[in-house]
Amino acid sequence: MGTLIRQVRLINPLTQTDSLTDVLLTNGRIAAIASELEPAAWHRAIETVTEIATIEAEGWILGPGLIDLYSHSSEPGHESRETLADLCQAALAGGFTRVGLLPTTLPPLDHPAQIAQLSQPRSRAPRLLPWGCLTLGAQGQRLCELAELSAAGAVGFSDGQPIANPVLLQRLLEYAQSLERPVALWPCDRALTAEGAAREGEDSLRLGLPGVPAIAETAALAALLECVASLGRPVHIMRLSTARGVDLVRQAKAQGLPITASVTWHHLLLSTRDLASYDPQLRFDPPLGTPADRAALIAGLEDSTLDAIAVDHRAYTYEEKTVAFSSAPAGALGLALALPLLWQTLVETRRWSPLQLWRYLSLQPARCLRLEPPSVSVNQPAEMLLFNPAAEWTVTSEQLRSPAANTPWLHQKLQGKVEQVWLPELL
Repeated sequence: MGTLIRQVRLINPLTQTDSLTDVLLTNGRIAAIASELEPAAWHRAIETVTEIATIEAEGWILGPGLIDLYSHSSEPGHESRETLADLCQAALAGGFTRVGLLPTTLPPLDHPAQIAQLSQPRSRAPRLLPWGCLTLGAQGQRLCELAELSAAGAVGFSDGQPIANPVLLQRLLEYAQSLERPVALWPCDRALTAEGAAREGEDSLRLGLPGVPAIAETAALAALLECVASLGRPVHIMRLSTARGVDLVRQAKAQGLPITASVTWHHLLLSTRDLASYDPQLRFDPPLGTPADRAALIAGLEDSTLDAIAVDHRAYTYEEKTVAFSSAPAGALGLALALPLLWQTLVETRRWSPLQLWRYLSLQPARCLRLEPPSVSVNQPAEMLLFNPAAEWTVTSEQLRSPAANTPWLHQKLQGKVEQVWLPELL
């Protein structure tokens, strides 16, 4: 069976094209793309197909599948929060065809067998891209056998939390270089974050929330950049959250340092101004930035200082999050929400073009992971999504495709919905 998608707006960041077109799919591949496909033309392209389903997609967006750099799986270890199957369904609901998984499971992903199991293709599920631990148990003390994790299918290496030992950091960068896998590091000085819960500034003082100073990020970042400059080893900087951090990365790139950097999606939509409700769903680590931080992060993507947007999806049970703001575990769901909310906030307001959004959520994450990016092109496997910007829906557990519901947008009405996702049989 084939599918004809008629008069859809095709977004392809790899070729920098944005056009109104017809797209024909057969046998899981893209058979033809044209401004208008006449029946005679597509019959020639589908000699082996006897039935064609037509999708009238005027006003909809067709784009490559989205790629999440890093999120958290609750399985194994915390299946009561969310199973791996739940996470996969949430990813498809949000248009993600590949999902990076940090080694924050229980036990952490520091053994080749764990990596190999997660890397196995799953039917009707996004491709899972496990990050292998940098250190045993993600404890920041002893290096893992990175070569074995790489051979088992690790997409890259990260503990998913700060590494405080500078000598160990230098050793792991030297060792990982030969494996040609990305190393993702989170610049954060835990001695400076202390018991903080909100970004230090006017709003944290007004609300009486213990503050996390920006220097907790920038001091660690400056030390990391010095290490990169000394060794010349490439690094991916994850979870950038401050305006000063953006400045430091911009200066480092101008000096030619081999770095990429990402920001999590909620830091682009929210700031300390949103904390007046003391909603524990707004507790993140790093914490939400000030309005100036938020503006700098958005501008950092626009001028290519920052490379990509990550989801950092993290599920918690109702009981875990139903506590005071400062006591709440950090993190929120995001795989089903990132695309519609970023579209609603930054594309509908004409701050970004659809091409920009797809670049930050698909093309650039693939490049940061050193993977071939998906592309909606003739003769390519169909790894893509159909998005209806006008569709309205209410955020519920059912729509989130997860037993967890830890999101500040719960029960709110959103505009923009993924209508369909196509996955290659094997990626």
